[in-house]
Amino acid sequence: MSVRFVVVPVGQDDEDCSDRVDNEPAVPDIRGAEGESIDPQDAVPILEYSREPNRYGDGMPKENSPFINNTDHDKGSLYDGKNLALFEEEMDSNPMVSSLLNKLANYTNLTQGVKEHEEADDDEGSAKTKKPVKSPALGTLIGVYLPCLQNILGVILFLRLTWIVGTAGIMEALAIVFMTCSCTMLTAISMSAIATNGVVPAGGSYYMISRSLGPEFGGAVGLCFYLGTTFAGSMYILGTIEILLTYIVPSAAIFKADKKEDEPEALLNNMRVYGTCCLTLMSLVVFVGVKYVNKLALVFLACVILSILAIYAGVIKSAFEPPDFPVCLLGNRTLKNHNFDHCLKTMEVDNVTVTTKLWSLFCDSPYPNATCNKYFELNNVTEIQGIPGLTSGVIRDNMWGDYGPNGMLVEKKDQLSVPALDTSQDINMPYVANDITTFFTLLVGIYFPSVTGIMAGSNRSGDLRDAQKSIPIGTIMAIATTTFIYISSVVLFGACIEGVVLRDKFGDSVKGNLVIGILAWPSPWVIVIGSFFSCCGAGLQSLTGAPRLLQAIARDGIVPFLQVFGHGKANGEPTWALLLTAGICEIGILIASLDAVAPILSMFFLMCYLFVNLACALQTLLRTPNWRPRFKFYHWALSFLGASLCLSLMFISSWFYALVAMLIAGCIYKYIEYRGAEKEWGDGIRGLSLNAARYALIRLEEAPPHTKNWRPQLLVLLNLDSDHVVKHPRLLSFCTQLKAGKGLTIVGSVLEGTFMTKEAEVKKSEQNIKSSMTTERTKGFCHVVASSNLRDGFSHLIQSAGLGGMKHNTVLMAWPGTWKQATDAVSWKNFIETVRETTAAHQALLVAKNVDSFPTNAERLGEGTIDVWWIVHDGGLLMLLPFLLRQHKVWRKCKMRIFTVANMDDNSIQMKKDLQMFLYHLRLDAEVEVVEMQDSDISAFTYEKTLVMEQRSQMLKQMQLSRTEREREIQSITDESRSSIRRKNQTGASCSESGPSRPLQETQEEEAQLIHDRNTASHAALNDKADTGPDRVHMTWTKDKFLTERNRNRAEANMGVRDLFNMKPEWESLNQSNVRRMHTAVRLNEVVVNRSQGAHLVLLNMPGPPKNRGGDENYMEFLEVLLEGLNRVLLVRGGGREVITIYS
Repeated sequence: MSVRFVVVPVGQDDEDCSDRVDNEPAVPDIRGAEGESIDPQDAVPILEYSREPNRYGDGMPKENSPFINNTDHDKGSLYDGKNLALFEEEMDSNPMVSSLLNKLANYTNLTQGVKEHEEADDDEGSAKTKKPVKSPALGTLIGVYLPCLQNILGVILFLRLTWIVGTAGIMEALAIVFMTCSCTMLTAISMSAIATNGVVPAGGSYYMISRSLGPEFGGAVGLCFYLGTTFAGSMYILGTIEILLTYIVPSAAIFKADKKEDEPEALLNNMRVYGTCCLTLMSLVVFVGVKYVNKLALVFLACVILSILAIYAGVIKSAFEPPDFPVCLLGNRTLKNHNFDHCLKTMEVDNVTVTTKLWSLFCDSPYPNATCNKYFELNNVTEIQGIPGLTSGVIRDNMWGDYGPNGMLVEKKDQLSVPALDTSQDINMPYVANDITTFFTLLVGIYFPSVTGIMAGSNRSGDLRDAQKSIPIGTIMAIATTTFIYISSVVLFGACIEGVVLRDKFGDSVKGNLVIGILAWPSPWVIVIGSFFSCCGAGLQSLTGAPRLLQAIARDGIVPFLQVFGHGKANGEPTWALLLTAGICEIGILIASLDAVAPILSMFFLMCYLFVNLACALQTLLRTPNWRPRFKFYHWALSFLGASLCLSLMFISSWFYALVAMLIAGCIYKYIEYRGAEKEWGDGIRGLSLNAARYALIRLEEAPPHTKNWRPQLLVLLNLDSDHVVKHPRLLSFCTQLKAGKGLTIVGSVLEGTFMTKEAEVKKSEQNIKSSMTTERTKGFCHVVASSNLRDGFSHLIQSAGLGGMKHNTVLMAWPGTWKQATDAVSWKNFIETVRETTAAHQALLVAKNVDSFPTNAERLGEGTIDVWWIVHDGGLLMLLPFLLRQHKVWRKCKMRIFTVANMDDNSIQMKKDLQMFLYHLRLDAEVEVVEMQDSDISAFTYEKTLVMEQRSQMLKQMQLSRTEREREIQSITDESRSSIRRKNQTGASCSESGPSRPLQETQEEEAQLIHDRNTASHAALNDKADTGPDRVHMTWTKDKFLTERNRNRAEANMGVRDLFNMKPEWESLNQSNVRRMHTAVRLNEVVVNRSQGAHLVLLNMPGPPKNRGGDENYMEFLEVLLEGLNRVLLVRGGGREVITIYS
């Protein structure tokens, strides 16, 4: 949990502190040195400790100087004066330097861990009284060096190091020690750099990694470190029980084997039972209070130090007086010295030859004529010293390893032996044999836990007098000391102890004594008792530290399902975390084998150390401004070497466990990334992402993308309603389906106004858009701008959205469906200007009509088609879009159909073959159909459509007419249009082969009436605005005036064209270009509706806007006619380049 401090003024009047929060403690009376009262105005602000996570600040553990916040009273007393009046308006957010330094001087770093371990205050009065907190006073020796020494030296040194030396040999054992100690030394250098780059609160390595590599890596590695610490507790408990049952009280075993082959299983069952009881007892001790563990820590440390001193004393003594521990050999095979006293087959007792207990172990009776084991008969019994001594020269025999499979007998290689032909009964004989298959990499995994524990100093950073000095010196000195102990132990063990005894894991050849104990002076019991208490203490410390590590992770809030483990008792004890830790620890105890548990925790510790090195290397290479460690003896190359060594050791120890540990960390990483709370800790991964993005952008800027790499990089233009909510969220759904998370997506919108006045609305709009993007699973960026008008805003987005090579090449927008009902022409004019902007910028344009009917991401369209109407070549975008859509599960079942239009002089059969071959080379599966457009005369319906369109345009161009006069003028135009239709119907005259039918006339009349009604309302609204002005110009249009004006336009018309078409007088004044365009729109619409009305989606070439801006509204009418009767339509306009190729 992040620690926050609140600055409050110290005073004695209640009035001065009336603004305090109710549950804050009362401020005590402040007296001077002479006893006089001090004015609250002159009192120095003090810091109050707050445990509330969200009360001050934003609740996120950012390093944002919480002591800068002030109360209003404090501001008033500190900011009065005239010298800095120029900055007085900024004092609320930017305090004076003197105020900041004053608070820093009075800042007290509370002893970390004390608050969480102390008992709850008395409810009746002591809870309201602040106890004075002692300043941290631990130095390097007590605070860092000795805790690291105690954590590093442990169970592996006492129980397995002699076996590792005997099995691997001195040279390979030295290689193991050198690799592992180099790994921890390099990690300590990296850790020292990180730990001295600011204060490291509770959490130790987890805090360092998470704040350096981000919440995802921090949470994943933090949980791995937690699992490693928990399994370390299992290992220490198993070591404790192994010492208890093997060397202290072997008779306490519950499960006993009747046969020799059942002994390993009986031992494992005993370990499980006693281990579970020991775990329960230790958990109860930790639950009752960690202070008992802390009081015993010195005792445990003394046991470790005394045991090591006893070993060195025994080595020195063995140089001139080796201890007497005989080992019995049969031939060259080592015997278990449990059930016999004399290493003899027969012995003389009162001048009578009698057999020994050893004889009865190999023979079926105690008589000399008994049938014995063949190997026993062929070989003699030899007795050698288990510890020849430092000067015996046994070091030459122990220089190289002796690996073997499970069950391989431990033999002295230079001893003479006669082999027996029948070896089937050897397994039942009392020989010393391997209990597991041994090989070099296994020994690395078993040994590595003996060098862990280097984080003990960094975990106590809050208790140190000078953490930034003590942590590097103490940790590195502890590693150097333990490295010397391990290297010297390997050499001395190999030089003093016989090889067969070294390879005897449980000391069976020396009457069941601990092998390292028989070397110690004055007695083996010094090592046995010392190692027993050392393992107990290490187990208790693991059960104490692991729950607090889990609690720190849970309180950070990055892993939602761990929130419950952040709670505990009133005094901060992590009760729930302790229960989980005990449960996981029980899993390790059920494994029951120390040799099987050790590689598991090695993986988790190695992964933690790997990321510590990686964090240091990243921060160094990125040159983050905040990277200013006081420890200067680090380098990124050393950190990378340490990280590489950690990774290598993981796979050397066990490739299977390494993959499992990485899989666990990867799953946690993805879970935090997907479900975890968003955190911003200024981590190195973010800096790495920025540098990688910068590098990639510079590379992308060098050259435009090749056609093979082209994909639509979308700029989605959204419209927002009055509440700044997205009007058409289905546009984002379609974007998601088209992109499938690939490429660039920028979602933009424009607010009308200036940024100074619209700042809050801009932020609110961005939040709403981001929320909609999350709902619609659209991955991309959001950009909302404020502009004086919408047209300029969208123009700015089209021009400037994106950065460098990551710019959009395609604009996606919705069709302005209400452009006819708009009170002004802004909506459709903005639309047309956007079309022109994209064309000028050489960007593709996608316009979705009826976008609200497009499928959501949750829908699954059934069997259907995506129809592509390829009328003009646009670079291949029309064919690429259906292919991209069909990659998404919404459109996956849809088939693709391509229609192309052929004129009368085209060879439609050859066109179809060529198109099929083209699609084959493009690797696209689609049905091909060529539609022949018959040449036909322009129908009367087309003329009437054009006439209504131009009349509407004429109505909208009139300005500042009163409502009544405007209605009268529009009514006259509409009546004239209706009379012309009736007159045409009566005379039967037609400009086409077949005139329009009666239903068509009624439809035209209804359309004319609809246009009249719509424009009446539209112009009425405009009139209301016009009437508000002080000066109005009235222009009255009567029917006679309108006819006169129209006749004047007829006289200017081209008489040749009028004669050619034999038009009616009402059509003669029509723009022939508009007539042709309307004819195309009507004919093409008939064909498209006939073929594709039932398609799931229709893609159609979008014609460009007219070069003459006077025909913009007519352009909208053309498009409306072209798309009439179709449900989902996507108008596509290419960007002027090829986007699809047949080449590989």
